[in-house]
Amino acid sequence: MSHWEWGLAAVGALLFGISKSGLAGLGVFAIAIFALLFPQGFASSGIVLPMLVCADIVAVTIYRRHAVWAHVGKLMPWVLVGILAGCGLMWWLREYTGLARRLIGATVLVMVGLHLLRRRADPNVPHTWWFVALMGLLAGVTTMMANAAGPVLVLYMLAVGLPKMEFIGTGAWFFLIVNLLKVPFSWGLDLITPETLRLNVVLVPVILVGVIVGRVVIERVNQRVFETVVLWLSAVAGARLLW
Repeated sequence: MSHWEWGLAAVGALLFGISKSGLAGLGVFAIAIFALLFPQGFASSGIVLPMLVCADIVAVTIYRRHAVWAHVGKLMPWVLVGILAGCGLMWWLREYTGLARRLIGATVLVMVGLHLLRRRADPNVPHTWWFVALMGLLAGVTTMMANAAGPVLVLYMLAVGLPKMEFIGTGAWFFLIVNLLKVPFSWGLDLITPETLRLNVVLVPVILVGVIVGRVVIERVNQRVFETVVLWLSAVAGARLLW
């Protein structure tokens, strides 16, 4: 890697760290950076995953007491099904990764639109089994294929009305569990290798800095501003994947 490529990778790692403080849309921009650096198939997915696990561990250490486990428990069975479906789609679309990212981006944008219309809908919808199942399946598929479930979970947590700190704590535990579950699948698909792990080790300190920066920023943002920012970041991230 050249100097500018290492610099770009460091920016991506920093954004991963910041995104774990609740600004999940930034994570998709970081994913786009690594997709640019490693465009071969789904290679960037395996490079990114260990970095996400490291960031998740730090986020859980900081926000572990704020998790709402009822939401994690309801989503997880459907997420597991989505991960398996995502593995199948990765094999099927292994020559069409651009199409896969566009499908994920289109899904995120549709969900942002539905969220903006949620006040006109039945307020009980976010708590129905089919809504939980849909969000869990989408989160599983998108996280397996492109590590891009952040906007999906953001929209779910906004829909159920989680306060800011519970929002962050629930997301931290959710993604730590999900990303750890994905490691054997990514290893089996040869997306994680000793070479990619060496790259991860170099970037871990930058991720830690990002988590600290994100915590400082998020503590100074009120609930309404927080919801607005994460919603629009999700929309921009979805558009970026689609484009």
